[in-house]
Amino acid sequence: MTDIANKAAPDTARQRESHGIPFGEAVRVWARIAALSFGGPAGQIAVMHRILVDEKRWIGEHRFLHALNYCMLLPGPEAQQLAIYIGWLLHRTAGGLVAGVLFVLPGFLAILGLSYIYAVFGNVTVVEGLFFGLKAAVLAVVVQAVLRIGGRALKNKVMIGIAAAAFVAIFFFRIPFPLIILAAGVLGYAGARSGSPYFRIGGGHKGGTGPVLKDEDSALGEDIPAHARPNLSWSLRISGVLLALWLVPLALLVVFLGSDNVFSQIGLFFSQMAVVTFGGAYAVLAYVAQEAVQQYGWLKPGEMLDGLGMAETTPGPLIMVVQFVGFMGAYRDPGALNPLTAATLGAMLTTWVTFVPCFLWIFLGAPFIERLRNNVALTGAMSAITAAVVGVILNLAVWFGLHTLFAEVESWKLGPFALDVPVLQSLVLPSLLLTIAAGVAILRFRASVIATLLGCALAGMAWTIAST
Repeated sequence: MTDIANKAAPDTARQRESHGIPFGEAVRVWARIAALSFGGPAGQIAVMHRILVDEKRWIGEHRFLHALNYCMLLPGPEAQQLAIYIGWLLHRTAGGLVAGVLFVLPGFLAILGLSYIYAVFGNVTVVEGLFFGLKAAVLAVVVQAVLRIGGRALKNKVMIGIAAAAFVAIFFFRIPFPLIILAAGVLGYAGARSGSPYFRIGGGHKGGTGPVLKDEDSALGEDIPAHARPNLSWSLRISGVLLALWLVPLALLVVFLGSDNVFSQIGLFFSQMAVVTFGGAYAVLAYVAQEAVQQYGWLKPGEMLDGLGMAETTPGPLIMVVQFVGFMGAYRDPGALNPLTAATLGAMLTTWVTFVPCFLWIFLGAPFIERLRNNVALTGAMSAITAAVVGVILNLAVWFGLHTLFAEVESWKLGPFALDVPVLQSLVLPSLLLTIAAGVAILRFRASVIATLLGCALAGMAWTIAST
């Protein structure tokens, strides 16, 4: 892989001749972006835009949004893939690798440290209180995500109908998330091809305020760099290497440990997630939580919220919550290994199979993305998928709310119909009060997510200590 990166990346002198951005400076900038990547994809994209477009003026507004729109069509965390895309656009393969790895590394180390504390000291009163408070705040954050994404995506009655259908499908009938996304994408693609105006909705984020930096005024310019032009030979070579790095370890785990081993299960399950995580972390977390709790027994219902609280309070993509899931799964089924050793390996394996495919998707398709500008059919598919994601995130909010606000939840089933119903007498009043306070802080007073999470964590610790 190093050879391919070296062949694809020009030397420093050529880099400076083309756009004047030294590779070393780019590495420092990507490290800075990674350290500031809090607040979910919206915050992370805003940080990238502010630094790369407004401050450094390395890439123009139109090209930034064009890259973002098509990263949103891919499975996986859109913000990290956007970093890979722009890193590759600026400094070829080496640039994409550095940008993508640095985007994940700070969050991986932070969540790993918090997972150690959770596993070892989870029954300590202070730690219990911290995560008790985080659960309430995270519920408010998820509700905010429903409102924010819904406000952007549900612009007409067709989009509202798609969101409602997605919610009913996953909440009442347990239809798998990938099937919902596939159906929405097909519907949007067909609707846009038919010329329906209901599907002509852009999928991009706002790029900020102030004067717009034109592509021709940026360091990169408006022309397509030579390495960004479609090159099937390069795409196949780099993709072959990444595919091997992703799938060969999985094959070895299954062959030597068996498909029932916890490491094989973690590798296979999160590899599947890497293929179907359209629409960002919130969209797939309900599915991950249900499988991790109900099928594999890696987590207890409330623990998924604990992990999401970690991901919300650390830099990096929110999908890194799956690292916590892999950590706890291996910790509880370590086999012959020390539990913390197994947990560390589980976290590393989960992170590997989650993010290696992100590099694959970008390096395989990036040279062809520029040719997809103004593709009406793909825009329609993106619009419908985003609308379906709103319904799925609403399901996540309801599911999290039930398990955060009530100590007991019963499941009612009748044929394909299923419904989780809370036991009203099991209402956890402190959780309700903290959730309301977090919601008021975020939605009414526009408090930052980090400040709200920290405030609720402190309140949770104080309440737990006082009640013991």
